[in-house]
Amino acid sequence: MTGILKNIVVALKGFAMGAANVIPGVSGGTIALLTGIFNELIEALNSLMSVSTWKLLFKGDLKGFWKTIHGTFLLWLAIGVILSVFSLAKLMEYVLAHHPVQTWAFFFGLIIVSAIFMLSDIKGWRGSDFFWLVLGVALGAFICLLSPTETTSDLWFIALCGAIAVCTMILPGISGSFILVLFGKYEYIMKAVSELNLPVLAVFALGCVIGIVAFSKFLHWLIGKYEKPTLLVLIGFTIGALVKVWPWADKAACEAANVLNGVTAGTLHIGGAITWAILGGGLVLALELISKKSTPAQD
Repeated sequence: MTGILKNIVVALKGFAMGAANVIPGVSGGTIALLTGIFNELIEALNSLMSVSTWKLLFKGDLKGFWKTIHGTFLLWLAIGVILSVFSLAKLMEYVLAHHPVQTWAFFFGLIIVSAIFMLSDIKGWRGSDFFWLVLGVALGAFICLLSPTETTSDLWFIALCGAIAVCTMILPGISGSFILVLFGKYEYIMKAVSELNLPVLAVFALGCVIGIVAFSKFLHWLIGKYEKPTLLVLIGFTIGALVKVWPWADKAACEAANVLNGVTAGTLHIGGAITWAILGGGLVLALELISKKSTPAQD
């Protein structure tokens, strides 16, 4: 594969990661894993966090610095992610305003089927494993039920959302955009992207940088040292937080959409919700089948 073609392929994989991170319930890390770039991504991020790497830059060894951080890979990956996020933000803003029940039903199906597949990947279940899973479910439900419908839009909170969301964006199975849903800032950030609200986007990006610097090595260590309990708590948290993604949770948004679409007040769109939930789950199933076909059989 020629250099330019290889870079274009990396950009396309970045586009898929960006699309996944826009959708609550699908993780960009999962897409990275499915497309075979997860290890290089983690290696590149770890290199960026290394003091010895930055010493190369300060010594003027630009070529060595660029090679160490996998600069070409990160550049083309970032191009794909940015193009994806900005091209899909307006679509997400529209469907959430005009078809909230169907949209959240789609996400609901995504999350449920994702959780089922993640749980099926856990091998050698023990009694303590159920404890970590139940703990995660309880934490997810507790935090969601306590969290207000409206959260502050102060810049410090936007930065905090970015810091936490970016950490989950690189973890397979955990969706960064779902964290924004949990914090009540998903629609707010999507609107900021679609309207190019630079102050909000700059603060959110700053939070992402801080999050990567502060948490990436810790998360990498945690997964490496306590992989099974960590994954079980995260999966359980995702399941418990489904109360936040229930299609009819935001009654005001549902009624506003009915008015926009000229539909009778109180219409629940149950048929559409079921259809889109099945489609959401079907998307995860398709990704899983593609993953299994692309993974070499183990002897």
